[in-house]
Amino acid sequence: MEQERVSVLVVGGGYAGLSAAALLAWREVPVMLVERHPGTSIQPKAFGVGPRAVELLRPLPGVEEELSDIWAGIGENMRIAIAQTLTDPEPHMIMSDEAEELAFLRDITPAANVGAPQAEVERVLRTKAEEMGADLRFSTELRSLDQDEDGVTAVIRAEGVDRVVRADYVVAADGYRSPLRALLDVPVSGKGELGQMCSIMFDADLTGLVREREVTLWYLQNEVFTGVIVTGTGVGAHVLGVNYDASKGESEADFTEERCVELARIATGRPELDVRILDKTTFAMAHVVADSYRSGRVFFAGDAAHTMPPTGGQGGSTALQDGCDLAWRLWLVLTGQAGPAFLDTYDAERRPIGTLTADAQLANLGVRMPPAARIGYPEPLEDPVGALIGYRYHSTAILNEPGDDGSLLEDPRVPHGRPGSRAPHVILDWDGQHISTIDLFGSGFVLLAAKQGGQAWMDAGRVAKERLGVQLTRVVVDEELVDVEGRFQERYGVRGGGAVLVRPDGYVAWRSPEGVPDPAAILEQVLRQLLNR
Repeated sequence: MEQERVSVLVVGGGYAGLSAAALLAWREVPVMLVERHPGTSIQPKAFGVGPRAVELLRPLPGVEEELSDIWAGIGENMRIAIAQTLTDPEPHMIMSDEAEELAFLRDITPAANVGAPQAEVERVLRTKAEEMGADLRFSTELRSLDQDEDGVTAVIRAEGVDRVVRADYVVAADGYRSPLRALLDVPVSGKGELGQMCSIMFDADLTGLVREREVTLWYLQNEVFTGVIVTGTGVGAHVLGVNYDASKGESEADFTEERCVELARIATGRPELDVRILDKTTFAMAHVVADSYRSGRVFFAGDAAHTMPPTGGQGGSTALQDGCDLAWRLWLVLTGQAGPAFLDTYDAERRPIGTLTADAQLANLGVRMPPAARIGYPEPLEDPVGALIGYRYHSTAILNEPGDDGSLLEDPRVPHGRPGSRAPHVILDWDGQHISTIDLFGSGFVLLAAKQGGQAWMDAGRVAKERLGVQLTRVVVDEELVDVEGRFQERYGVRGGGAVLVRPDGYVAWRSPEGVPDPAAILEQVLRQLLNR
């Protein structure tokens, strides 16, 4: 059989796979994506891309703008309610005004909080990945995979023809049941399957029901079924999700077109509603986290790494972050900037966050379900904002400071720039144009220094860059880039001669709060340690 060669083989064309493929191609890493389905999703599925995921996607030209335009077209609103039907006169509001509740985000990130449906996000990412040069192959199935010391050999099939692909690494973004995870005998933890849901996409005129209260997401609890309905999805249709119990003999076959029409009428509270069924699909709702995100040269991402209930809207964003995270780590290793052991930091950093997020979504499900079904569920997070954009990392790719408390979450509204945390948003003036420190991150490392003592750090960065061959941007704040609000030193925790080293993902890897006698020696030592050199 004919053999093809790529650096990274991505299996799965959902959020995690497409984001990884797009950002690898943007970094000029040869990447192939194989997806057994003929194209990206037509159902809205996950609804919303959080600001942290948008920050990571910003390096892809035009993506944030396209997603924001989609959100603006929908109405830029995400109110959530619990009710019996859409005609319930007194729905219980969970989130009454998302724009107001999330207004604080404007002070901590320049990135948008986007309410675009998964179908549209996947379309944008697919287009961008193809523009960047990624080799995307739909209607293509992975048949087998073998690993050795030097790489991975996979057999893929399209149109009945088998081909061999040789890759250095594999990103397994192949879904909740992940055939690759099963093949490699990677165990999982969690509560497992929580039930089945049929997702019904339908067209109907809901005038007078939805826009009066401008509720987008409804959790429905009535005598006939429990489920969810999403209106104004941005794909020209509404989506009704109905829970069913396979242990009681219920199955996908029960959802005939006639039954789907009946359920839509019950959900809306309009018995005579004219309903046209456009599509339906079933899926398992589950709480599962892989016990390892890595098996040799294979890395798990998205639902293959963590499957969580959709209650809270963070499953899609977490999958996007996985794909983005793997892209920059693989790029560093494939270009020789980091040693192979650096890839162990993916599991060390992302798995605790995946577990935390899955547990938080499960807790949300407990709140939004009938009381009898909540037994054994965790309590919701006291401050969900930390999980949204304030999580912390701990691994060999972070040099924690003495006395670090090892926390997984911090309040992003009060940033201090300590290692392991997301680098804070500070407004800078660049030749009359306002940008954010976040705009500096995304490709290589960034060394930020205060003006006092800044030249010494810039010289140190130049030496380290030359000796190690590491992509490193050097910035003295208040020289070419001016700290507009005077917040840099406070938010990054540096004084007169201090400096901060920020990773490609916008996380603080190391910090020197003050000047040091030999910046060049210190910085080179730091980079070698971080990159397993």
